[in-house]
Amino acid sequence: MAYQQSFDVRTRKRGASEITDVIADIVRESGVVTGLVNIFVRHTSCSVLLTENADPSVRRDLETLAARWAPDGDAAYRHDDEGPDDMAAHGRNVLVGSSLTIPLGNGQMLLGTWQGIYLWEHRTSPCRRQLVVTVVG
Repeated sequence: MAYQQSFDVRTRKRGASEITDVIADIVRESGVVTGLVNIFVRHTSCSVLLTENADPSVRRDLETLAARWAPDGDAAYRHDDEGPDDMAAHGRNVLVGSSLTIPLGNGQMLLGTWQGIYLWEHRTSPCRRQLVVTVVG
C-alpha cells in the first residue's frame, strides 16, 4: 500500500520550521501500520532535516555551522542570480539533503525521544516550499 500527500510551508527567513506534527498527521491518515515515510522537498535551496527538537540552541548552532560550510556572498561563487545567498543556499541543500526516510511501527513514526523533522530554509527571504510525503507499507 502507498499513500501520498503534498503540503506547503511558508518560511519567513533562513532557519528551521518544525513539521513533525504535519508528517505525523499524514502518517495517521495513510492507515499504514508498519512501513516507511519519505519526506521530500521540491526545491534546491532548502532541506529536510532530522535533529533535536528540545533545545532551540541546536538549530541556532546548525545555522552557525552552515555559515562556515557555505558562506553567503563568497567571491568564488559564479551563481549569484538571486543574490548573495543564492549559491550558499544550493550548497547547503547538497550538504544536508532534500529527503528523509523514517521507519513506521504501530501506525506512527519511530522517532527518538528528542528527534523532530524540520524544513530548513537556506534563503534569507520568505519562500513558499512544497513538500511531498509518501507513506509505504
